Amino acid sequence: MAVFDAIGITLVIAGIALLAFELIHPGALLLIPGSIVLVAGFLYLFAPNDLLDSYIGPVAIVIAAILGALIEIPYYRWVAPVHRPLSTTSAGLVGDEAVVITAVEPETLKGKVRIRSETWSARASQPIPAGTRVRVIHGEGVSLTVEPIETPAAK
Repeated sequence: MAVFDAIGITLVIAGIALLAFELIHPGALLLIPGSIVLVAGFLYLFAPNDLLDSYIGPVAIVIAAILGALIEIPYYRWVAPVHRPLSTTSAGLVGDEAVVITAVEPETLKGKVRIRSETWSARASQPIPAGTRVRVIHGEGVSLTVEPIETPAAK
């Protein structure tokens, strides 16, 4: 019986260590193995015969794996939410707002807009003065096609 206790305690400690390491260093993908090792350790401590001689042990370990996965997926979505790509493409800016920093002249690339922390060449079908807020409607290469953002009419 002492062998089962030593194995069980070792597995419980290892499972807790894996889970703790995952909380300290998210992204190591240790929630599932940590939960499996933890369940196996508790089974070794409290029901060694069920772990080794019946279907209960393997079923409990499979359930621990499934629960670990069900917890791990939302956990990783919370820890590392989806974000925009680090490199910006003109097509990826469609729909975003920008500010005209150099007046945009119709059908030329003389205009410049600032979007986020970047400056892009801009074109439009109408003149747009500097300082105007615009929306990107098309991106091609290193230039953007923009249109002014409509403002509510004054009453």
